Amino acid sequence: MTTLKSKLHEDLNAAIKERDELRSSTLRLTLAAITKEEVAGKEKRELSDDEVLKVITKEAKKRREAAEAFAQGGRAESAERERAEGEVLAAYLPKQLSDEELREIVAQAVAEAKAAGAEGPRAMGAVMKIVNPKVAGQAEGGRVAAVVKQLLAG
Repeated sequence: MTTLKSKLHEDLNAAIKERDELRSSTLRLTLAAITKEEVAGKEKRELSDDEVLKVITKEAKKRREAAEAFAQGGRAESAERERAEGEVLAAYLPKQLSDEELREIVAQAVAEAKAAGAEGPRAMGAVMKIVNPKVAGQAEGGRVAAVVKQLLAG
């Protein structure tokens, strides 16, 4: 069984052979982030595929935020590069939920939380607890929170 990490290594080697600078540098940085995570604790360990996914998600989020910052700063070329790196990483992530799918899941969770008696600001936490396991890896936390707030404000 191929692990996600070994798949990244294989893809990196292929990208180097193809002289694909964008993919090879993106995968190199991502593998470095994975290694950093592996040696972060008291003992070095292999990350599970789920943990590797979390690292890739975090890296993709960094690219998105950097792209926004560069775009606002009028540095279109740098923003474009960050977006392209984000797309390389997106290929390894589960398909993201559409806004519609996300709204549906959140709406169900809001109804569930209200039925359980959660109201007002406290409902936010209750709804997030229901939604997060359902959308894990398929929608970013900030995006989920925004939809929850929106639907709770009704």
